Amino acid sequence: MSRDPDWDADLLRYNMRRPFLKEQSIWAIWVYRWGRRIEARPPGLSRKIQNAFYWIAFRFVETAFGISLPRTARIGPGLRIWHFGNIFLHGDVVIGSGCTLRQGVTIGNRREGGPVPVIGDGVEFGAYAQVFGAVHIGDGGKVGAMSVVLDDVPPGATAVGAPARIVAREALALRN
Repeated sequence: MSRDPDWDADLLRYNMRRPFLKEQSIWAIWVYRWGRRIEARPPGLSRKIQNAFYWIAFRFVETAFGISLPRTARIGPGLRIWHFGNIFLHGDVVIGSGCTLRQGVTIGNRREGGPVPVIGDGVEFGAYAQVFGAVHIGDGGKVGAMSVVLDDVPPGATAVGAPARIVAREALALRN
């Protein structure tokens, strides 16, 4: 186990041997977690050198795999990305633990300088789901493929469509 419990939780979600050889998305998560660790270091020459290498790695992963996870975003432990590609997060986004992203997911603001979404724990995003603005998605929520979420999604609810509407609610008590 490493000294980064968030990274350890991410690896557990991949549940396979040698994920670096089998899943391109793990590279993006690793670079994100590395960037967070660099930011936690005290200022100095070592941090500056690591920052230079971080930015090269970040741009490589963003370009080669189409996944942009800025280190300024706050992502909880246990992130899982299925089917890499075209995944973009705003740098101020907050994502809880145990969340799942699929290809084409975009989470960000509706206008420059505007508020960004806050995502609860255990939220799943279908392929090409989009979430914009001051939206809160509650714990255990699901966003269907190709949905455009512009309003809050209650805990345990499923939102689908463009614009998204709530089609199902799951009692959180049943999930625990």
